[in-house]
Amino acid sequence: MAMIRLRPFRVTDVARLHEVFHSSVHGLACDWYSAEQLAAWAPHDYDAVAWARRLQQARPWVAEREGSIIGYADLQPDGYIDQFFVAAEAAGCGVGTALMQNLLQQAAVRGLAQVHADVSRAAEGFFGRYGFVVECVQTVVVRGVPLQNARMVLSLSGAGS
Repeated sequence: MAMIRLRPFRVTDVARLHEVFHSSVHGLACDWYSAEQLAAWAPHDYDAVAWARRLQQARPWVAEREGSIIGYADLQPDGYIDQFFVAAEAAGCGVGTALMQNLLQQAAVRGLAQVHADVSRAAEGFFGRYGFVVECVQTVVVRGVPLQNARMVLSLSGAGS
């Protein structure tokens, strides 16, 4: 299997990252959420300008294999993981692992005491394997549709006080 390469976000990635996001939500979260919830979370029609702005602010790391974008994830200055998505066709091939290891390494370099994320029900097990624990279960409303997720937190040993 070809090696996964991580690189910083480029403005030219915007459309493909939406494809990855849509694929991840509809292909990997479909056992945990209804069709209505999936459509609200990752609609086919979306505001491309708002999406581009969000990515430019988040500045995610992009995972590629053989030149194709297969995942992305970001780590905000306060330790919040805002977006973490792997294309459905690349699931189970180490993409999430590569992204998570990179984010945790970035957190350590920044001296963060913890990292946290609002994690879909589908991703709780993955985050749990890295030591994240559920702080609370919450319901968010996206485009008028309630979705359940979990606030998960990872305390980083040796960082901060």
